[in-house]
Amino acid sequence: MPLSATQALTAPQTRKRRGRGQLVPALLFLAPAILGFLAFFAWPAMRGLYLSFTDYNLLSDPQWVGLENYQQIAGDPVFWRSLAVTMQYVVINIVVQTVIALGLAVLLHRFTRSMVIRGIVMLPYLIANVIVALVWYWLADYNLGLINSALDAIGLDRIGFFGDAQFAMTTIALVNVWRHLGYTTLLIFAGLQAIPRDVYEAASVDGAGEWRTFWSITLPLLRPVLAFVLVVTVVGSFQIFDTIAVTTQGGPVDATNAITYYIYDRAFTRFDFGYASALSVILMFILAVIALVQMRAFRAGQSDLER
Repeated sequence: MPLSATQALTAPQTRKRRGRGQLVPALLFLAPAILGFLAFFAWPAMRGLYLSFTDYNLLSDPQWVGLENYQQIAGDPVFWRSLAVTMQYVVINIVVQTVIALGLAVLLHRFTRSMVIRGIVMLPYLIANVIVALVWYWLADYNLGLINSALDAIGLDRIGFFGDAQFAMTTIALVNVWRHLGYTTLLIFAGLQAIPRDVYEAASVDGAGEWRTFWSITLPLLRPVLAFVLVVTVVGSFQIFDTIAVTTQGGPVDATNAITYYIYDRAFTRFDFGYASALSVILMFILAVIALVQMRAFRAGQSDLER
């Protein structure tokens, strides 16, 4: 039934009053999240930014030094070494994890509906990082580990997975791939569920095989989800810490001294909180730039289904 002239004039005012009435309940629901954001993110971030311009060691008040910390970082060989080590970890972790997770998600989506198999894939992600690191540290031990015992039994040389600078960071990256693979697979699997079935049926009618369907339909339509997965996994990879702290403590010879472990070392071992804060600010800007480039490059806000 069409609205009368009076109803048409009063309708916007009614909606505005209703909106004001819903504002208070909305703010009450948002209050815990807003307080948590202010207390655990906004304030620490502002405090860290301030400390990055100071000389601070917990035992005295912060002394303002301007850009001195950033100038020291520019000439710090350990910083550049830790950045290179972190990049090595990120590349191994992202490439191996994304490729395997994509393959697993496609197989789960196309060939099985079993909740048991999905649960098995997710199982490593439910184990705490520290426990995973300790278990793999024992399995890969040079003298007592099962992996080296197996290599010895078939006549191959033992490998110092965590003790050899050539293998240490690769081993840590693969341990974290094993732990996070289920989570990444689940994200991609959720993206596959959003692709309409009739698209696959049309491709099947046209005679497209599994390989052609994957490259021409699955991968293009999965692009926004893959962009999200890459942003999340890259940011998470730059924050690698617990596995290194449990297994190698940055060694051997700084081979696993990632940027986060270097920040921890400067702050809580040498009590140089000003310098550590400057390192943290630089890491934050690096991650922001990488995330922005990834979102733009993969056109994360657009889907080919909308064309």
